[in-house]
Amino acid sequence: QVQLVESGGGLVQPGGSLRLSCAASGATFSIYTVGWFRQAPGKQRDLVATMTNGGSTNYADSVKGRFTISRDNAKNTVDLQMNSLKPEDTAVYYCKLRGPLGYPNYWGQGTQVTVSS
Repeated sequence: QVQLVESGGGLVQPGGSLRLSCAASGATFSIYTVGWFRQAPGKQRDLVATMTNGGSTNYADSVKGRFTISRDNAKNTVDLQMNSLKPEDTAVYYCKLRGPLGYPNYWGQGTQVTVSS
């Protein structure tokens, strides 16, 4: 059974930083594209950043230059370093494993990030 557990969310002031981490278990982690998504109240869940199993990255325009996604296949973890945080970054952040063709996708339970003074 695949499980994803996010950690690192919290309350931070505008301009501050947070580092989110997602630990996966029960999956052959290295074959998956990993990603972070976020959902603000009343809004759809949007892509924040992804990284393929080959290391290629993709970022939402709103976070380019501020957020960095990384993965450690030895530890089965994917992190999201978030700098220069803005109030509009406030959301529940979700970790996702996107499998190759024929494999299922998996989501974590989410971690709240609140950017407020």
